[in-house]
Amino acid sequence: MTKEVEKQNEEQRKLQVTGGSTFILSLPKEWAIRNELKRGSSMVVREEDDGSLCVAPSKFVKKEKQDEAFIKASVNDNPDAIMRTAISAYLDGYNILHIKAPSQKVLSAKVRNHLKNFARHYLVGTEIVIDTPTELTLQVLLNYPELTVQNALSRMSIIASSMHKEALSALKKLDYTAAKSVIETDREVNRFGLYIVRLLKLAVSNPRIVKEIGLNSQRDCLGYRLIAKAVERTADHATKIAENTMCLKECVNGQFSEKISELSGLAISMFENAMDALFRRDFNLAENVIERISQVHKLEKETVLSMQNVKTEDAVHLRLAIESVRRTAEYASDISEVVLNLNVESVLG
Repeated sequence: MTKEVEKQNEEQRKLQVTGGSTFILSLPKEWAIRNELKRGSSMVVREEDDGSLCVAPSKFVKKEKQDEAFIKASVNDNPDAIMRTAISAYLDGYNILHIKAPSQKVLSAKVRNHLKNFARHYLVGTEIVIDTPTELTLQVLLNYPELTVQNALSRMSIIASSMHKEALSALKKLDYTAAKSVIETDREVNRFGLYIVRLLKLAVSNPRIVKEIGLNSQRDCLGYRLIAKAVERTADHATKIAENTMCLKECVNGQFSEKISELSGLAISMFENAMDALFRRDFNLAENVIERISQVHKLEKETVLSMQNVKTEDAVHLRLAIESVRRTAEYASDISEVVLNLNVESVLG
């Protein structure tokens, strides 16, 4: 809506006092007629976060969305398709998910086990409350203040940072067991990512819960969604480093090990600083992270050049590992850019 249109919809009205203590503000007659209002009509008045008042007829107030979702699961349905429907309902804010076979038919053991494993591993705060041959019911028992967006994001970032460090250690030592552990840890980051998306979607549709989930305003939702995605991708690249380590045949040479350690140290330092800047709302620290990206590109070239006497097969996987380290630094820069946008008012005159 342009400013010209906004001005056309504005109308100045004076506040009046009746009875010596009651403030009265009259409503536009045309608006009242258009909405079929009359004397005694019920109105809803709500104070917004910025101190303004929202006034609307009761019929305008949206009914609260049903808390329960019912998902039909036929015998021939793909378990992954049913799972995706359950995820969508979870992200949309439903607290109780009923997965049932139609006409009281039995759910296959494959579908039930698939959904139970997924719920345990990926849906934060969700418990299985009904498990029968014909129905599987999942319920979200976690309240918003118990795990806010920032708390969940902090846990995500700590896990992602640890994954990166462990993946680099596995690469240098050619430790397949440690590399496998990193790969398995990725689901921990993903489960917090899904939870954050759920909270942000709820906040966008219901401004009354913004404070409950730990944000200052609805305007922050997009920024936090971008940051959560960047943290997920950082963990994904730690997983890629571990996957490439699993493909190596020989230990890396000393020069390469030294260079990739230096590159990795810079990248993960940027990532941790970017997250600190977010939680501390530190504009200058975020700016410092962005300025260090040129060092990353320089170190990347030096690391590639250190790949001497490496077999072609291993060289491919090492090059991919270097790329993942660089991408970690670039995601740190992306996070910092969002932090700048969220806190730009702190440096404006």
